[in-house]
Amino acid sequence: MRAPPHPCPDSKQTHDARLCEAEARKFVLAAAILASAMGFIDGSVVSVAMPAIRANLGATLSQAQWVSNAYMLTLSALLLVGGALTDRFGVSRVFSLAIVAFTLTSLACAVAPTVNTLIAARALQGMAAAVMVPGSLAIIAQAYPKAERGQAIGTWAAASALTTAIGPVIGGGLLDLAGDSAWRIIFALNLPLGAAAVWMLLRKTNRLPGTPGTPLDLPGGILATLGLGLLAYGLTGAEHGGAFDSRLVIWGGSGLAVLGLFLFVEAKSTHPMMPLALFRSRAFSSANLVTFALYFALSAVLFYLPMTVIAGWGLGAFEASLAFVPMTMLIALLSPMSGKWAEKIGAAPFIGGGAALVALAFAGLGATAHLHLFWTLTVPFCALMGLGMALAVAPLSSVVMGSVPDNATGSASAINNAVSRVAGLVAVAAMGSLASAVYSARGGPDSFGAVSDAPGHLGALDAGFTAVATGSAALAGASALVAALGLRSR
Repeated sequence: MRAPPHPCPDSKQTHDARLCEAEARKFVLAAAILASAMGFIDGSVVSVAMPAIRANLGATLSQAQWVSNAYMLTLSALLLVGGALTDRFGVSRVFSLAIVAFTLTSLACAVAPTVNTLIAARALQGMAAAVMVPGSLAIIAQAYPKAERGQAIGTWAAASALTTAIGPVIGGGLLDLAGDSAWRIIFALNLPLGAAAVWMLLRKTNRLPGTPGTPLDLPGGILATLGLGLLAYGLTGAEHGGAFDSRLVIWGGSGLAVLGLFLFVEAKSTHPMMPLALFRSRAFSSANLVTFALYFALSAVLFYLPMTVIAGWGLGAFEASLAFVPMTMLIALLSPMSGKWAEKIGAAPFIGGGAALVALAFAGLGATAHLHLFWTLTVPFCALMGLGMALAVAPLSSVVMGSVPDNATGSASAINNAVSRVAGLVAVAAMGSLASAVYSARGGPDSFGAVSDAPGHLGALDAGFTAVATGSAALAGASALVAALGLRSR
């Protein structure tokens, strides 16, 4: 039998095995950071660029929601299939191919001629991300021993946040300097990042083995995609507040029924893409419930805050993007420490306390939106949100990965990432309908998020965002309560 390739192929001398493995892990971690940064940049920059996309392509509010939701839909529904693929074929191989696919679909987004073409390209991009996203965390979990995993995850979160912080600022600056059409360059930012990540994986690391022969749960993937799509379509309301009508009852109800069928199929399947047995762990179930509520709140605010300040307050895209910088910097600086501290003290205080700070920040954003004090109120509240997320992110990921057997880390990572993405999908659809309904009730003359100087537009826009922020604060507070009750202190 041929010996496996040396974990440090470029070395010309004999190294101590542990040192060699440590060197290879650095490249694994760097590739995971770059890949996750592409996904994060895609989310944060698109929200800043959305007013420009609407203006450049003539998109309605519903189409703007689907520029986000098409990506979130396929990502959310197929993340579980992506996790199964990494478990079956080996995370290194599958992860590398997923990065290539994500980079190519990012290029397709950059050259999309119409909003409908962009929505279709975003759906394909979400399919690639469904394999790439769980791979970024699963490859860390498999490459690092448990004793070092928490710190590695914290470093991954911190470095990803630093990389992510640069994206919106560069994107906002490009939009202000080059005009609305510069949103295309934002998607092109993924090209060099993807190339560097693939090079590291192919040239500097070993292939981590998979488990051949495990069938893929394609019926589950189809049912999840259909169910979430119907639910999102039902929650996406009309332009002028016609949100909660027969559309919600018919399409949303159908989506819930299909999702119920999905759970039934998963319970009966011999090889489910979402192993329901994992939810027997109280820690795993509670962590995913916290993830849903917290990321629902976060996704809603991060999507509709830039739209509000650009379309109503008169800020440029660059200035609006600066609201994300304190948040990402705090996550970058504190995530490694919070991950390490949580291993010694316990994850519950960090997750619960962090979620409570996020709730306080969102409540402040909602209460002060009508004052339009971006630098003195909005940015500090965003920094407080970042502090809360910095305390919660790494411990929450560690709880998820540490509550399952090592051979199920791919599925566990996929489930947790799917939960956070489903939360974002539902948040953008539902909170957009809420904001649109409030905007209409307050006599808004246009549509929520549209750039307009018509009388009554600004007040109605502020009211719509206040509803989004207040609802998000309530959900973040609920996630803090779940963390306190469902997660052990140690």
